[in-house]
Amino acid sequence: MVVRMVSPESVITRPVSGLLSPELEGLGVELVPGGARLRVWSGAADAVDLVVFDDTDLDWITATEPLAPVGGGVWEVTSALLRPGTRYAVRVDGPHAPGNTFNRGTLLLEPYTKGLVRTGYDGWRSVVVEGSFDWGDARKPAVPMDRTVLYEGHLKGLSKRHPALPGALRGTYAGLAHPAMVEHFLELGITSIELLPIHAFTTEPRLLQHGLANYWGYNTLNFFTPHAAYATEEARRQGPEAVLREFKGMVKLLHEAGLEVILDVVYNHTAEEGLGGPRSSLRGIDNRAYYRQQDDGAYIDVTGCGNSVKTSTDAAARLVLDSLRYWANEVQIDGFRFDLAVTLGRDATHEFTAQHPLLRAIVDDPALAGVKKIAEPWDVGMGGWHTGGFGDGWSEWNDRYRDRVRNFWLSDVDYARRANVSPVGIGGLAHRLAGSANTFDEARGPLAGINFVTAHDGFTLRDLVSYDVKHNHANGEHGRDGADTNRSFNHGAEGRTGDPAILATRRKAMRNLMGTLLLSAGVPMITAGDEHARTQNGNNNAYCHDSDLTWLRWEHTPWQQDLYAHVRHLLRVRRENPALRPSRFARLGEHTPSASLMEWYDEHGETMSIERWTDPSHRTLQYVATSTPEFEDVNRILLMIHGTERPIDVTLPDAEGVARYVSLWSSADETPSDEGAVLAPGDVVTLPGTSMHLFRAE
Repeated sequence: MVVRMVSPESVITRPVSGLLSPELEGLGVELVPGGARLRVWSGAADAVDLVVFDDTDLDWITATEPLAPVGGGVWEVTSALLRPGTRYAVRVDGPHAPGNTFNRGTLLLEPYTKGLVRTGYDGWRSVVVEGSFDWGDARKPAVPMDRTVLYEGHLKGLSKRHPALPGALRGTYAGLAHPAMVEHFLELGITSIELLPIHAFTTEPRLLQHGLANYWGYNTLNFFTPHAAYATEEARRQGPEAVLREFKGMVKLLHEAGLEVILDVVYNHTAEEGLGGPRSSLRGIDNRAYYRQQDDGAYIDVTGCGNSVKTSTDAAARLVLDSLRYWANEVQIDGFRFDLAVTLGRDATHEFTAQHPLLRAIVDDPALAGVKKIAEPWDVGMGGWHTGGFGDGWSEWNDRYRDRVRNFWLSDVDYARRANVSPVGIGGLAHRLAGSANTFDEARGPLAGINFVTAHDGFTLRDLVSYDVKHNHANGEHGRDGADTNRSFNHGAEGRTGDPAILATRRKAMRNLMGTLLLSAGVPMITAGDEHARTQNGNNNAYCHDSDLTWLRWEHTPWQQDLYAHVRHLLRVRRENPALRPSRFARLGEHTPSASLMEWYDEHGETMSIERWTDPSHRTLQYVATSTPEFEDVNRILLMIHGTERPIDVTLPDAEGVARYVSLWSSADETPSDEGAVLAPGDVVTLPGTSMHLFRAE
């Protein structure tokens, strides 16, 4: 396997280090006749033992067996004691050195274990899992990126309060695939469910002291095991084999419904925290090789969580790659969203490079072909922001899109109310509507961008239009946590209000934000619950609340049902109009298949002048997008955007080949309607303040 490195001068190829070397194959437990083989990597150890426990008393050691070194830092044993259901641990000893302080008395989780059970307050044991499952005729939906609509949600929070689910299924893997949940996903029109972390995780002691929990799950204990607490009580009682089987059953049912499952994966740090934190697995096996450190052993923390996985070593990078292979193939996962992905791409000097062997291996590995790869393109270390900087084969969360859209519809409007003039013109928003060509290069195209206005981290859609500042005191950090710059606007009252005018303006603002998201080029991501205007009461960092605050509600008022109808309508319009979802950037004067040619007009129906793109007094834009397909019929739409609170008269453009415009959607309407007014080029319409309007051009 080679990595392709593109430079202005030449194309360079080089091998992907040792990531795919035979020495690192087959780590973990592999069942063999009469038992199993266990392989563990530790480059610094001088002794590794297998420790086996009683099936019922997880502190009672029934046997130990030494592992033998077999080269390349790998230790191996084949044992009849290892069989499905066996509880085990590893014990590692070695010389003391800066960054590696072994403790032979510590019982460690084997990094590749597929099952876990808890012992005592904070102890864990690995469990041998056989893992067989009948997938039947279920297949991955393989939704093309141009048709993908991501729906980011929390496994438990999605179904915990759904009244149609039996109580035993609420908040579980099985519950997510219940017919009532599937009906909602399909009716809404999303294609891919992006789940917050489901790898086994634990809650930090600091949160437990405050009576809180790590709800989001960004505190990974093990990269191969599904979080047992999300399984039904019956599956948990039966053990890790049943938990895994329930997870696979969820994936199978969602696939049979045509829905993809995307996992938010946290490979950048682990629950072992900083020095002095738990010694549960990697720290006790080979701390120096698995975590980034200075020469004296102090951790280099670019994640803000105490430690950073050292993917510049082959063993750590291979651990990540093998985990991805397992979930993509054995568990049939459709894609991954990589939390703080820049950390994974930092080299031995801790600098980020898009050509990092792990990043390229994830894209080039045949075992991961067809799997969606989505980067969160930043971390909290020096030089940690790299939106647009990942290579071919990657999509990226587009925070530039998020910030510009929020500014245009919220903070700019707030500014204009106070200063009587907007701070900027409409040019920046136009870049985002058209696919962010100023962020993603031509080779990658608009589908490299994952567009979003909200995410799990930050205000919900409703809170974004209802609060000027965060309200995080319930998090136990005296309001210090969570972002201070939200680009939000409360429209005249902080939080709850009974003022009808403010409420109406907020509802329209939500429609504008959702309309922009679903009508822009790129891949849209909806945060679960935004379709019904979920609120967290102004908390923009509710990571530690496993409660009604964060669980989705399923009883909705008429205005919330109206918003839901808008989102459904917009998603249907997006599906039916390929001009809204180009795969490539168009080249001026050329026919580019799967692109959309865009013609830009001002409120007078005239071609936009250079001055009007940046003039803050001109925040009205029209554009005609025409698809350039290879085989299907040409599709053409007109989108109008008006970004001030004053109404304005707009003349429909006389675009070549257009005889009429058929109304498809307007954010000014409280409830969406099917095809409405038919207008002609040159007709004048009055647009309400801060509104969007979509037409099919024929």
